Amino acid sequence: MNIFDFVGSILRPVRFIILASVCTLLFLSSASPALAISSYQSDVKEGTTQLLETQRKTDAVAKSPPLSMKQVQKESNKGLNEVQGDADINKMKRPGNSQSSTSVEDNVQNFLEKVTGNN
Repeated sequence: MNIFDFVGSILRPVRFIILASVCTLLFLSSASPALAISSYQSDVKEGTTQLLETQRKTDAVAKSPPLSMKQVQKESNKGLNEVQGDADINKMKRPGNSQSSTSVEDNVQNFLEKVTGNN
């Protein structure tokens, strides 16, 4: 028992240091979101201008009776789905308007070529 008491008395200051470090880390990590306050502040009107047409159609469909199967198919064939149709479709990323971007596979292939020196 004397050995355990001796080791326990040696580790007591170490436990205090570990506990103090953990408490400090928790305090600092909870305070770090406040640092984001100085980052970019978006304009109040920015978010509302992007999908107004979609919102207008959604409100119209919500107030109307349920759509028939033919109406749903007709609206779905226009674009994304029966509610959105083709509203704001040019603002969304899809294969048709993102030909200049590279796929993940191409990015990995380019990275591996750079790493191995096989250009």
